[in-house]
Amino acid sequence: MKIYKYPNQENWQELITRPAFKREQISKTIIEIFSEVEKNGDKALIEFNKKFDSANVENITVSPEEIQNADSLISKELKQAIQQAKENITKFHASQQSKIEKIETTKGVVCWRENRAIEKVGIYIPGGTAPLFSTVLMLAIPAQLAGCKEIVLCSPPDKNGNINPAILYTAQLCGVSKIFKTGGAQAIAAMTLGTKSIPNVYKIFGPGNQFVVAAKEYAQNYGVAIDMPAGPSEVLVIADEKAIPAFCAADLLSQAEHGSDSQVIFISTDVKVFNETIEEIERQIKELPRNEFAQQSLNNSHFILLNTINEAIDFSNLYAPEHLILALNDFEKYIPQIQNTGSVFLGNYSCESAGDYASGTNHTLPTNGFAKNYSGVSLDSFVKKITFQHLSKEGLQNLGNTIEIMAEAEGLFAHKNAVTIRLNQ
Repeated sequence: MKIYKYPNQENWQELITRPAFKREQISKTIIEIFSEVEKNGDKALIEFNKKFDSANVENITVSPEEIQNADSLISKELKQAIQQAKENITKFHASQQSKIEKIETTKGVVCWRENRAIEKVGIYIPGGTAPLFSTVLMLAIPAQLAGCKEIVLCSPPDKNGNINPAILYTAQLCGVSKIFKTGGAQAIAAMTLGTKSIPNVYKIFGPGNQFVVAAKEYAQNYGVAIDMPAGPSEVLVIADEKAIPAFCAADLLSQAEHGSDSQVIFISTDVKVFNETIEEIERQIKELPRNEFAQQSLNNSHFILLNTINEAIDFSNLYAPEHLILALNDFEKYIPQIQNTGSVFLGNYSCESAGDYASGTNHTLPTNGFAKNYSGVSLDSFVKKITFQHLSKEGLQNLGNTIEIMAEAEGLFAHKNAVTIRLNQ
């Protein structure tokens, strides 16, 4: 970990830079994968399963029997936990449904907006070192609430050619239409282009490694939308003298264990809390089964001592973290200052894991500084908003002259005539 004591603001730009990847090589690989999937479809996916996941899979479609068997392979306790999380996530996302409101902008001119679900959506669920069945909840629940007709899920198989049973159980619980055994950039290519088994979709959701992120970006060349350019996980913790070092360390490690490319940042205004949090990290990391990932992530991470909380908030807004934890005694007063982040956790007891699993908010969030211009996934991510207008005869009479004057000023006389011909009648 890198420690910085009272760095000048001129040096902040260096501190907010994420670890860089060799984009040129990744882009070349993505183009090759898309080309292979376009040419050979399911056959290419089966070969990629062998190459990237050491998995022999004859049929990439998950059968109804496999879904049924998953039910018996997970514990009653896990099923209950998934059910409670599902209820909270459903409750929070259902509250985002909007009512149709008709507005009369001018007498006789009525405008309004209605939601329409994106008909076909694709969900990518990582399944390698951490099978993220929680992400199934975060994506399939709002898709179902929005009314998406087809929800397609892709996840990489294990060496035995199986998808983690918790992913299958959760997918079935949340109304996923079809599940396929394919991962990485090739899964994104399949949902973009379509194969004999996998239908092409209109929008792709879900986190992944640098290859998945690059594949999602490339998919947009084919007219497919994506949720956001979400890459490796990150968290920024701001702590004052009332923060609890053991809690801060646990939160930092919870993100660091995602993978070696994750980044965590700790900022404190209190020297004692700062030093004790570093000590806690060194103690807690030894007890983690995934401590190798966490340690590699900490090598890319920054621990910063600053003079004031206001300064820390300024740094956070510049960094634009995926997750922001305010381990502050009087966090309420700083809420209006927060501009750029995916999701915020307030006070000593709001651990980031709550948002990852079961509080109700969505954990699919912008990373890599994209919180400056992207929101996290919500119900809105699964709908299009269509505007409607109705002009009565009186409405056109009231508004017509305004349209004619503006159209003529732009030199668009056919536009003007579309109004004039009606008014003259």
